[in-house]
Amino acid sequence: MKPLRFAILGAGFWANYQLPAWQQIPGAECVAIYNRTLAKAEKLAERFGVAAVYDDADKLLETEDLDFIDVITNVETHSRFVHLAAKHKTPVICQKPMALTLGEAENMVTACRRARVPFYIHENWRWQTPIRLLKRFLDEGKIGKPFRARMDLISGFPVFKNQPFLRELEQFIITDLGSHILDVARFLFGEAETVYCQTQRVHKNIKGEDVATIMQRTRAGATVLCQMAYAENFLERDRFPETCIFIEGQKGSIELAPDYWIRVTTESGTHAKRYPPARYLWADPAYDVVHASIVPCNANILGALQGGHKAETTADDNLKTVRLVFACYESARSGKEIRPQIKS
Repeated sequence: MKPLRFAILGAGFWANYQLPAWQQIPGAECVAIYNRTLAKAEKLAERFGVAAVYDDADKLLETEDLDFIDVITNVETHSRFVHLAAKHKTPVICQKPMALTLGEAENMVTACRRARVPFYIHENWRWQTPIRLLKRFLDEGKIGKPFRARMDLISGFPVFKNQPFLRELEQFIITDLGSHILDVARFLFGEAETVYCQTQRVHKNIKGEDVATIMQRTRAGATVLCQMAYAENFLERDRFPETCIFIEGQKGSIELAPDYWIRVTTESGTHAKRYPPARYLWADPAYDVVHASIVPCNANILGALQGGHKAETTADDNLKTVRLVFACYESARSGKEIRPQIKS
């Protein structure tokens, strides 16, 4: 099959990992890079052997023969570039969070649907090796029906140092990290019936919240507690960016523990095995499990673009996560439990 030709929009922090992840997968070829600062596009293109660079996204789409584009820019530009893709009838992949507001996200999905343009969100967290195994064990019924779970990503990692733009977000940890964690909660336990959220700001020099505690009641009857923090404090065991998960079921429990250990406990005892991510030379060891998950996420979307299957992380599916994110903010503002407007 002839490789699909694509362009990357954005040459910032995540493009340095998204692009080599694409190069791990047969069937896709990056032919152009856009960045508003041309020098950054040129530097990325030289590093990864990409032929063309642009500082005008419209010109790129008008000039290049593309099968899709991958938007890796800051969130405030996502809507503009997705609408541009819809205008040019070009399938589009977009980083999370999809948009700054729920209304903007809904408009993006509607524009692509009306233009009959495939639209995907690069939601890679659910593609982490241990999380995929956790899902498999749940589906196999090893612990029976889950009734309670806790999902934690609590870290002192200095995230604002290598991604300083995050300081300026009016809404930070729930849109940034929470988009991932809430998507994994949906992936593992289904849709939320209700959500209750509290937030805090520990850093004094940021605009948004850096701590959030979210409790969901799922339609399947499970209580799911999601705890996340980038307080940049000192922790005895800081396994950034690993997600720790503990699930109680009718016949036992499953724990995703630090260092990628999964422990399944039933009446037969506890069975433990380590499931580390793949290791890539281009990945930053500080983000290892996250960077490794980009590869299977991209592969899943590429398979859909090639017509082989339906992708997991379509924009229509991710819109349910976006609605959940903004239901959390509504709960934090009001101090009340909220029923997210999420259709099946």
